Amino acid sequence: MPKETIQLSDHFTYSRLLRFVLPCIGTMLFTSIYGIVDGLCVSNFVGKTAFAAVNLIMPLPMLIGTIGFMLGTGGSAIVGITLGEGDNKKADEFFSLFLIAALVAGIVFTLLGAKGEMLDYALRYGRILLISLPTFILQNMFQSFFVTAEKPHLGFAFTVGAGCTNMVLDVVLVGALHWGVEGAAIATFISQIVGGLLPVFYFVNRNNTSRLHLSKTKFNRRVLMNACVNGSSELMTNLSMSLVNILYNYQLLRFAGENGVAAYGVIMYASFLFVAVFLYSMSFRLIGVVAVFLTIGSMFVIPYVAGIFVGYDAELLVLTTRAFRLYGLSFLIMGFNVYASSFFTALGDGVTSALISFLRTMLFQVI
Repeated sequence: MPKETIQLSDHFTYSRLLRFVLPCIGTMLFTSIYGIVDGLCVSNFVGKTAFAAVNLIMPLPMLIGTIGFMLGTGGSAIVGITLGEGDNKKADEFFSLFLIAALVAGIVFTLLGAKGEMLDYALRYGRILLISLPTFILQNMFQSFFVTAEKPHLGFAFTVGAGCTNMVLDVVLVGALHWGVEGAAIATFISQIVGGLLPVFYFVNRNNTSRLHLSKTKFNRRVLMNACVNGSSELMTNLSMSLVNILYNYQLLRFAGENGVAAYGVIMYASFLFVAVFLYSMSFRLIGVVAVFLTIGSMFVIPYVAGIFVGYDAELLVLTTRAFRLYGLSFLIMGFNVYASSFFTALGDGVTSALISFLRTMLFQVI
């Protein structure tokens, strides 16, 4: 008997909810895992100085790539509402408009970055990642639209494909061929082509069962503005995180040197795994249970996770473990904040969502 198809318009019980969101959680987790591999290979094969350098540069492409998250979350809410109104043609037009806008933004930022002063101060790793911005932005955007298209399992499949590509190339280019940070950046670039470009061909094919397809579209300033405002919480979250990371790294260099920057890098990589579980927990009861388990689990797991990254340096390992156990206490309340922000985005109230994100990711952290 074929498995029952779950649609966004369905009434969700706990079992149906978990069946629908598990591929989404898997996508976020796998994205976090294969993003971690870059840092893991650089740290173990190149050294902690190169690892610290990568963490200093990382906020830059993340800051620009947040455009994809903004158009993905804000745009998918608009497209989802349009689908709910029964206007599939207009939903396809809006979806196509957002994809083109994301692609153009990525190309523009790449060209500006290639000629500007920014790259003069960036390390070799950041230079290659800036070139890959168009595919990075598309990959971020498609994470949301696969859910709207009611194909979260395909989003997970593309993420697995991109992740396996990245991990294999990291081992080959960094570990075997010793290409250093350039090898890690090239591996990420190629994986983003898999995750950001191949889905375009899927949505072009109108013979599949997706609720969304790419079609002819036209410039619609109002819809683009609505998507940007509605997705402003994602923009604010990632923008704030990038700026706060820059501030943390600046302070850590002053007070703890490269060990402090490296330790903070491990904490950020490890926290990606824990935060990913929260993103699609759609009820306070589930979030509460998950929060307790994540917090307790992190206290036991982090020494082993930190050991994988910096086990070759005993002093750095102790520093990282102690710091992350303090950081891990935030998991008790983080999920509720993420849920509240996502809830208002889904309602189309991007301003309230952005305010919640700003308080969590910028104001209180800077203080």
